[in-house]
Amino acid sequence: MASTIPLEDNINMLQQYVEYFPDFPKPGILYKDVLSLLSHIDGIKLLEKILKQISDQLRGKVDCIAMLETRGFIFAPILALQLNVPCIPVSKKGNLPGPVIEMSYILEYGEDILTVQLNSITKGQKIFIVDDFLATGGTLEAVSKLIEKAGGEIVQGLVLMEKLELEGRKRLNFPMISLMSE
Repeated sequence: MASTIPLEDNINMLQQYVEYFPDFPKPGILYKDVLSLLSHIDGIKLLEKILKQISDQLRGKVDCIAMLETRGFIFAPILALQLNVPCIPVSKKGNLPGPVIEMSYILEYGEDILTVQLNSITKGQKIFIVDDFLATGGTLEAVSKLIEKAGGEIVQGLVLMEKLELEGRKRLNFPMISLMSE
């Protein structure tokens, strides 16, 4: 029987696929590109293993996955397939057709509006949120309020990378899984 590599070890191995870009998007910032793992087949396979391990922990506890535009759209369907649950897109205003529910929120550099389709969430539905990055927590906080406004119940969230020094997790009223941190 093959041994299973622990989740934490797989997450540590994922770090090798992160690429660093100094002075992006402006001088003095060291940008850590978590999406660079997609340019390596071994990185994709490792991410799939990690998402499988997470889905094993979530089985029976989640009714659907809320995926945040745009990068959450890449990773959420993998997890949804493993859990055999649907995905709900959460997008910026003007990007989803049909009737939507909106939530405005404040960003570091202005204001924005998130939307979810009106018929995509049912009352009491248990929802797992997937995004790529947690910084100040403003976007994820707005998403949680939007989902609750639509009648959903947030079980947990997942991000690929979390910037710990900004303490965005403190703004959230649900537990988070961060695969990597800086």
